[in-house]
Amino acid sequence: MFVRIVKLSFAEENIATFLANFETVKFKIRNFKGNQLLELYQDKTNPNVFFTYSYWDNESDLENYRNSDLFKGVWAKTKPLFNAKPEAWSVDKLASLK
Repeated sequence: MFVRIVKLSFAEENIATFLANFETVKFKIRNFKGNQLLELYQDKTNPNVFFTYSYWDNESDLENYRNSDLFKGVWAKTKPLFNAKPEAWSVDKLASLK
């Protein structure tokens, strides 16, 4: 399993549109083959900045999602809302304490 972290920055007037679209697709993304977890965070000091954390069984599952019609539709609606280029990292979780 690995974690995909994506930083998204939106123009203030586009935040509500982004959140509404996320509401409509979040369960589809979460239920995509190989996805184990999907979380959305909003930065406390800069409310225009969001982060998604998603856990994937393997890199091919993420690539299948990124090449899917679902992702293409999500991206088509999300991309015009950005005010900065999104950033993404694929990382291995080394420790998790609860």
